[in-house]
Amino acid sequence: MNFFKNNWFKIVAILFLLGALADNPYGYYQFLRWAILIIGAYSAYLAHNTGKKVWVWVFGIIAVLFNPIIPFTFQRGTWQIIDVVVAIIFFTSLFINMKEKIKKNKK
Repeated sequence: MNFFKNNWFKIVAILFLLGALADNPYGYYQFLRWAILIIGAYSAYLAHNTGKKVWVWVFGIIAVLFNPIIPFTFQRGTWQIIDVVVAIIFFTSLFINMKEKIKKNKK
């Protein structure tokens, strides 16, 4: 349970990203950009602190891709694919971290 307590922000990111597949008002997508920017940057920071260089790059790229200040503009269908791929990345990172934590506790 402590694992999910420490990674709640990634679960929130997954839910927001999958929610973006629905037909939402424009404000939702603006909020999504800010949320994923912050969560991606924070995840990159945490990955940096634990020495996971690949994850630093992955989350850093996600943060840049979703930044609302200098936004990337894609068509809706492209954004939907990006949203699903990024949700899968966050989901995968959860279980890789869980696997590492379990492995560490067994030692």
